[in-house]
Parts: sequence; structure tokens; C-alpha cells
Amino acid sequence: MIHLKFRPRLVDTLKTLSRDTFLADLSAGLTVGIIALPLAMAFAIGSGVKPEAGITTAIVAGFLISALGGTRLAIGGPTGAFIVIVYGIVDRYGIANLVICTLMAGAMLMAMGFFRLGGLIRFVPQPVIVGFTNGIAVLIFLAQIRDFLGLRVEKVPAEFFSMAETLFAHLPTAQWPAILMSVTGLLLLRLWPKAWARSATATVILLVAATAVTALASLPVETIGSRFGGIPRSLPTPGLPEVTLAHLRDLIVPAFTIALLAAIESLLCAVVADKMTRDKHDANQELMAQGIANFASGLFGGIPATGAIARTTANIKSGALSPLAGMIHAVVLLLIILMAAPLAKSVPLAALSAILMSVAIDMGEWSVFRTFHQYSFTRNLKLFSVFFVTVIFDLTIAVELGMLISALILIAHIAEVTEVKRVSTREPGIAHFRAFGSLFFGAAEKLDALLEKEPDETVVMLDLTHVIYMDTTAFTTLETLHDHLASRDHTLILYGAPAQPERVLQSLLPVLGAENLLPDRESAFRRARVLLGDQAAAAEVASDRRSSGKAPTPALS
Repeated sequence: MIHLKFRPRLVDTLKTLSRDTFLADLSAGLTVGIIALPLAMAFAIGSGVKPEAGITTAIVAGFLISALGGTRLAIGGPTGAFIVIVYGIVDRYGIANLVICTLMAGAMLMAMGFFRLGGLIRFVPQPVIVGFTNGIAVLIFLAQIRDFLGLRVEKVPAEFFSMAETLFAHLPTAQWPAILMSVTGLLLLRLWPKAWARSATATVILLVAATAVTALASLPVETIGSRFGGIPRSLPTPGLPEVTLAHLRDLIVPAFTIALLAAIESLLCAVVADKMTRDKHDANQELMAQGIANFASGLFGGIPATGAIARTTANIKSGALSPLAGMIHAVVLLLIILMAAPLAKSVPLAALSAILMSVAIDMGEWSVFRTFHQYSFTRNLKLFSVFFVTVIFDLTIAVELGMLISALILIAHIAEVTEVKRVSTREPGIAHFRAFGSLFFGAAEKLDALLEKEPDETVVMLDLTHVIYMDTTAFTTLETLHDHLASRDHTLILYGAPAQPERVLQSLLPVLGAENLLPDRESAFRRARVLLGDQAAAAEVASDRRSSGKAPTPALS
């Protein structure tokens, strides 16, 4: 039975709230709110939607993630990881169906938390995570080439080869003012001293400087105003889109991809925050909060959200002490659009493309390409297959492929260490074998070792003491082995099975006989001697059965 436990970290931290704590959270919230503004707009534009969708997501989802989450200092909102997925959904299904996808993903995340599946995310192999993260980073970088170079192309396709072909065909339309601004901005972001990050950020400085230069000098570069008409000075009215069964059928896979990626990234963000603060997050509470936040973001026309590692790091380094800092960061964003939305018309897209390219560079773990020779073939197979499939085909397929390869490799490794070998015994008429590891579909054929040399002994004993797991395939193999031995008037005895294998073997009792499934080596050998006609052993068994109140059994069965 599942017991719902819904207890946000905010509940505990409010008990110790003080004036100093609030002031520290206020300062951190102001800093992160200012940092989040250009990122929210850039992530939305990179995803193929209007900039206000990103800001709405940062406000609505960011507030709820901090208020209801299972982490103390994590900041939520739109992130670069979703750009490729959201852009593909918008390109294929349209913005209305993106909203449905976000709502569905929110419901899936809530279900993950409700059914306490937070711990399962750790089973996604690290090479798979690195592979699709690097692949997403490459696609984000490529998708920003249009605005980075100021190319005059109405829309860049989501598919890799079509994207590359379109960008290459429109290279002659590149605009030097846009190139100059974007290159300068990217250099500023990459060369900005990290030690200065607490007092000011290159992202905010780039946004303000580029906007001022564009407005004052009337530079001929594309801006938020020229492409989108500006940003509204209010949040949109929440509402449900029209939902049809056809939509739900088509959108289940992309919605699950969003939910899975949101779960992975939010819990990775929580782990980063824990390491920086020596705290411990509640994974299931975090997933429920992420689900509620994504559902609310969808109602307001926003895009998917998750924990943002960079903003969380900035929040902690800015002195945040409680979830109030994340809630304040959302309020700061709301105040900015209420008071300064008209200024966004002059924000140049070239500057935002430089921000996204810098984000893409920071997202990837590029050292894996330089040091791949230091790792095993199987690790590289998982990493590079996921990377290339993410870039060339589809993120969903890439993750599925990575998990499939990981599962097959794991099965092969487990089967490799599973062993069934013959054990020498001085007692005539008994063939003694011992199994090690897991007897499952990938290793069940190793039980054939019991018949490889067709033992002449009339009793075959199998020691299961060191078997940690058994599945129904191994059960079927043992049943076949019993039948084969019985046809030659031989008997199979199993003993020493731990709890899980013993439960599986209970179904074999009608065939094997309860007297041939024994708890330990001593009772197994005694049963074997009875079968071989040892009268002393038979008398001992009969005595034991009388003392236990059980009916006596024949010496031979």
C-alpha cells in the first residue's frame, strides 16, 4: 500500500525563519531573478515559442517548485535541456499541442512522485545521461547559428540534416552587425572572470549593454520587438486547451520524454544542491512539485520546467538559506514584466543567441571525447550511440536505445559471472553441483552443465546457496532437467535456496516433490543416501519425521 507523503521543505524551514534569514533570501532572490530573465527569454526563443512563454514558466513554475519542492535551495524554471524537445514538438505538432504535452508531462511527474519512483531515476546510467546531454548541447548550438549570424531565414527545421542544409544555404544572408554583436557577447560570456559572478553576471551585463546599444544606435539587427512584437505586461489567463484522443495518442511519447528528462535533471540539480549545502533532498516530494509546476505552467501557456543547476548554484552562492529565495526570484521576474516589459522590444536576438551558445558549451561534458580511450568499450558504446542518435535522429529514440544497450550489457555481465560447476564428493552414486550468481533467462542455459557429461550417478544434487536471484526461465529449465533425469530413473535434489529463489521453486514442488527441495546440505545428503538405499539414513529420516509429527515416507521415492 502506498502512503502519500506530501511535505514541502518550505514547511520545515518556515519554523526557523528569522529576519536575517529573510534578508539573505531576499538578496539571493533579487540576484537570481535578474539572472533568470535573459535566460528565460533565450530558452523560449530557442524552443520556437515567444519569449513571454519562458518568462511565464520561470514565474509560475519557478514559484511552485520552490514552494512545494523537496529541496531547500533549488531554483526551477525553463532550461536548455528542453530546447530541442520543445522545438521538435512545436515544429511537428504546433504550440497548442505543446501545452497538452506539458500538462501530460506534469501529470506523469506527479504520478512518479506519488508512487515513490524518485529513487528509480538513479538507474539511468551516467553514460546515457552524458550522451544525450552532449547531443542536446550540440543541437542547441546549431539551432542558434541563424540568430548568431543574423541569417535571413524564416524558420529552421528541427531535423538535423534539414537544419544543416537550411543554414548552409542561407549563409550568404549573414549580417555583419549581428555577427559583431553575437561574437562580442559570446567572448564576454566565456572570458568573464568566475570570481566576479557573485556581484554581477556577464549575462545581465550583456543583455543590458546590447539592448542599450541597439536602441540608441538603431542597429539593423533583429530584436524581440521586430520578430515577436514585444512582451505583454501581465501573465496570460490560465486555461485548458482543446484535447482530443488523437492528440493524446500522438503526444504520449514526447510527453513521457519531457517527464523523464525533467525528473532526471531536477534530481541531478537536487544532488548538486545537497553537495554544496550538505543537505538531503526528498526525491519523491521534488517530483510531485515538478509535476504540479509543469501542469500549472501548461495552464498558463508556458513551457516545460525543471531544476536549473546554474541558477541553483547562483542562488546558493548568493547566500540563500531557504525556499523563500526561489519564491522571491519568481516575484522579481513578475515585477520586471509588470514595470519594464516595453524595454524588451529592443533586446537583440543576436545577444540572446550568444547566451544560448554559452549555455550549450557549459551543458556538455566535452572531456569525454578527449579521454574516451581511457574507458571501456561498453561505456563508450552507450555514450556515443546516445550522442549520435540524439543529434542525428531523435532524443526519445536515443534515450530508449541507450537504456536498451545498457540493459543488454548488464544482462551479459550478470550472465558472465553466473556459474554452475561440479563439486567433488566422496560418496558414490551422487553427482554434486553448485550454482553461483543469478539464474535467469540470460544464464539459465548454464544449468545444462548438469547434463553435459551425462553423469552415471542416480542422484543429482544442486547447491543453490550462492544463487541470489532466479526467474521463471531458470524454473522451466530446472523442470526440464527434472523430467530428463526422471526418464532415466535419476532424481534431482535442490537445496540451500535463499528466500527469492525458494519462492520461485515453490511452484516446482508438485513435480520435484517437497522431499527433494531441502534447506541445507546435511538434509540434502541424507535424502540422497535414502534414495541410494542407505538404511541408516532412512531410519534417521523416519525418526525425525516421527518426532515432528509427520507421517513416515518410503525409503525410496
